[in-house]
Amino acid sequence: MILWGVGLVLLGLFAGLAAYLLWQWSRRDRAGLGLPEGRIVRADMGAWRQCEEPLYSARYRLAGRPDYLVKTGRGLVPVEVKPGRTAPAPYTGDVLQLGAYLLLVEEDTGVKPTHGLLRYREQTFEIPYTPGLRQEVIACLEEMRALREASQPPEPQHREPQRCTRCGQREHCDVSLTDF
Repeated sequence: MILWGVGLVLLGLFAGLAAYLLWQWSRRDRAGLGLPEGRIVRADMGAWRQCEEPLYSARYRLAGRPDYLVKTGRGLVPVEVKPGRTAPAPYTGDVLQLGAYLLLVEEDTGVKPTHGLLRYREQTFEIPYTPGLRQEVIACLEEMRALREASQPPEPQHREPQRCTRCGQREHCDVSLTDF
């Protein structure tokens, strides 16, 4: 009987140690993703189950899925993860993408988020949701719609042939910087 009790105590200690190690691993993994403390309410990354439906705004005719949506003490925080990127400052296009998710959270919940997080390989940028960012996203959406309706694509706004090579519209474009 005593031997059986010692076995149960050892089993309990082992289970407790395993739980502690898993907890530490998940905290480190979460920190590596740049996720804030809080409850993940949506995820569109890795082994997580894909979001059932994207965030959607009929008003702006916009839909999207942030990589993570975390409920914190400050409200909902969209997190966009760019694991292959390293830069001293976030790229404008990434900030606009995160800004679009902030706009979608605002439209979906009726509550203006304070910020979003943009995670690059080695650092996380906290991007405040300012009126200026909101207006820049809306202006970008309007410009994209106008370009979509144009009969001729605009000249590339860059001089990087590799971007043309990866462009999703290259088969429709006759102003490419490369020969496909």
